[in-house]
Amino acid sequence: MKNNLFKILSIAGLIASLTGCHSAAEENAKKESPEAAAPAMETFVPTKQKLTNKMQIPGEITGFQQVEIYAKVSSYVKSLNVDIGSKVHAGQLLAVLEAPELSSQLSAAKSRLKSQEAVYMATKSTYDRLFETSKVEGTVARLDLEVAESKKNADFAQYQAAKSAYAEVQNLLNYLEIRAPFDGVIATRNVNQGAYVGPAGRGSEMPIMTIQQQRKLRLAVAVPEQYSGFLTENQPLQFTVKSLPGQTFSGKIARKSGALDSRLRSERVEIDINNTDNKLLPGMVAEVELPLTSQDSTFVVPKSAVFTSGEGSFVIAVVSNKTQRIPVQKGRSIDGQIEIFGDLKQDTKLVSKADEEIIDGTSVK
Repeated sequence: MKNNLFKILSIAGLIASLTGCHSAAEENAKKESPEAAAPAMETFVPTKQKLTNKMQIPGEITGFQQVEIYAKVSSYVKSLNVDIGSKVHAGQLLAVLEAPELSSQLSAAKSRLKSQEAVYMATKSTYDRLFETSKVEGTVARLDLEVAESKKNADFAQYQAAKSAYAEVQNLLNYLEIRAPFDGVIATRNVNQGAYVGPAGRGSEMPIMTIQQQRKLRLAVAVPEQYSGFLTENQPLQFTVKSLPGQTFSGKIARKSGALDSRLRSERVEIDINNTDNKLLPGMVAEVELPLTSQDSTFVVPKSAVFTSGEGSFVIAVVSNKTQRIPVQKGRSIDGQIEIFGDLKQDTKLVSKADEEIIDGTSVK
């Protein structure tokens, strides 16, 4: 029995030693094979596409044309022919003002004009007679003729100045009749009959009235700098207003300022609106839907494929089974996808889950 027990123990030891040698050989083989030690990483090939999203931005609706009317001369309101909400046409008489002192100024200017005209006609007649007489040699001294001509020219200048002064007063009288500059609606009226109005003083604090063109409106939107490049002229846009829920309106981009506001860093964009049904009113605040579609195709990758460190933003490419960081610039981010810009090619393989801890040259299986 002792011999048998000794044999059994010997066989068991031999088997254990063989198994240990085999395991050590496998471990050494794994250490020696870099492919076996390399971590497995999920990769993908990025594709180019046009990323599209939308954003809501507020804007203000105003009349296509709007003007505040003030008095040109100090006067009193004699009559008002319109009121708030009145529809007016270009050239229509809106109000009549009166300024009695202007009538006196006109009479004085007219008297000066007649006086200067009479003086000029007299000196002109004298010069003409001397000129005709001077045709006979020796009858009129040349100096006398030149003096008469100078007097005539001076009186003519005075006559023209009086004529201009008279015309100026007449033009001021024309400002006493206020007419509509374009078709529109009276939006505000700030004076009543008999009120004092003028270019200075208490009567100039507020306009007499405000006229707005409402058949056609303009919607002004301040588009942030990062989105201004997505919009083009004649591009159709849709918008809504809170006072008319459930209704959607449309218009086209008619004008872009072409410059950024120095304070808001935004570009002013104006949309023309045909308001033939008069549903929209100047002063309304609209919510404009801006479609932000890329002009050119760009690389779009999952957000997890981009990481940011103190050195910038990077993606990790796999080249010959080795990792390589590629610096990129991030664009818009939509639904887990993000635009990237950098030195990328169509067949570049990128790691799906990039991490700052993955250094360049890491072997990838």
